[in-house]
This record gives sequence, structure tokens and C-alpha cells, in this order.
Amino acid sequence: MDLATLIGIVLAFAAIMISMVMEGGNPAAIIAPPAMLLVFVGTFGVAMASGLMKDTVTSLKTLSKAILTKAHAADDTIGAVMDLAERARREGLLALEEAAKSVSDPFLKKGIEMAVDGTDPDELREILEAEITAARQRGKASGKLFESMGGFAPTLGIIGTVLGLVHVLENLSEPDKLGPLISGAFIATLWGVMSANVFWLPIGNKIKRMTEVECHHMELVLEGVLSVQAGSNPRIIEQKLLSLMGTAPQASEMEQAA
Repeated sequence: MDLATLIGIVLAFAAIMISMVMEGGNPAAIIAPPAMLLVFVGTFGVAMASGLMKDTVTSLKTLSKAILTKAHAADDTIGAVMDLAERARREGLLALEEAAKSVSDPFLKKGIEMAVDGTDPDELREILEAEITAARQRGKASGKLFESMGGFAPTLGIIGTVLGLVHVLENLSEPDKLGPLISGAFIATLWGVMSANVFWLPIGNKIKRMTEVECHHMELVLEGVLSVQAGSNPRIIEQKLLSLMGTAPQASEMEQAA
């Protein structure tokens, strides 16, 4: 579980509340159900209206994944591919049929099973690359919903403020009520700006980042599976995957190790 998003949102929200207290304000004053209803529900509604229903459903599913799921560690991926490569080198590619059953990564498992089934390398690459493209598109669509919410929220907040000011104008004959009414009117703008910058935009960026990491992981798996299928030396496979993740040893380091 990657806690960066949860910790970041909590820190940002805490900083806002603490600064409000330090200035002599009361945090409870911004808890205004009408303004929050308009901003949160209204923002979600207009963001949903700007896309497709399947995009909304996918985004909600991706939200929990982006917050709760831990990104694949490249070292673990390379280690798993190396184990499979060494076994294939010793016992042959068909020996991986049984080994694939214990692979936890569904993308790696699918690639190994297809390789064992004798899928042509070009066709295998084409199929797995299509899955990577689909994953990238899903991530883009999911992030777009929250980015849209980040754009719409301040505007919905302004609408709430305008509605509040209309109510203020209706009560000009009662000056003693104007202060609380004006204060309440601007709470909607506060929630609009705050929700956009503390919740929706960070979540949208997190989904985009998680998509990049996931697709990079899938690309590593793709190259690893194709190398295993080709019967490449496990050490060569390791160096190839390390190069793809940008941590391959420099030539001078390899010479020193030799």
C-alpha cells in the first residue's frame, strides 16, 4: 500500500486547519453542509457529464487502486523473470508450464503461459503491447475525470457563493444577520478551491503516475518474457531489464567486477 497520497492529503488539510486556528478562526465554521453538498456532489456530477459512464465507473475503481495498491517493485519483477529464465535454461521452456501457476503477477503469468503454448514471438509481442496500450488508455481516462473535477470545483464554489450572496441581499433589512450570511456565502468558494487543490488534482496526478509505473512494469515483463522464450542467457536478460529500468551497471563497473 502506497501511503503517499493519504499522508499528503492529511498533511495539506491539517496545515489549512492549523493555520486557520493560528489566525483565531474556528475550523468548525467551514463545516457547512449546503456548500459542501453543492461543491462535492455538483463537481462529481458535471465531471461525470463531461465523459462516458464507463469512464466514471473505471475511475472509481482506479481510485481505490491508486490509493491502496502498492506499485510493483522493478527488482521483484526482474527477480521473478530471472527465476523463470534459469529454470527454462535448465529444463526447457515447457517446464515453465507448472512454474507459471505460482506466478502472482497476472501479466507475467499470461505472458509465460502464451510462450509455453508456442505463441509466435511477434504475435506475443503484439498481444502484450496491446494490453499495455489499453492499460495506458484506462489510466488516462481515469485521471481525466479527477482532473476535470479539479477544474470544475472552484467554479461550483463560486456558484455557491453567488447563491449565498443572493440570500444576503434578501436580508439587507436585518443588518445583524449580514455578517454570518456573508461568511457562509464564501465557504462554498473555499471548499471549491480547497477540494480542487487538496483532493481532486493530486488524485488525478497520482493515477497518472501509477499508470506510468504500471505500464513500465508491463514493458519490463514483456521484454523479459520474450527473452525467456528466445532462450537467452539469464545474465543477459538481467542486464537488458536493468538497462530498461535505467539502473544497469556502467561498463567500468562491470570491468571492475570482472
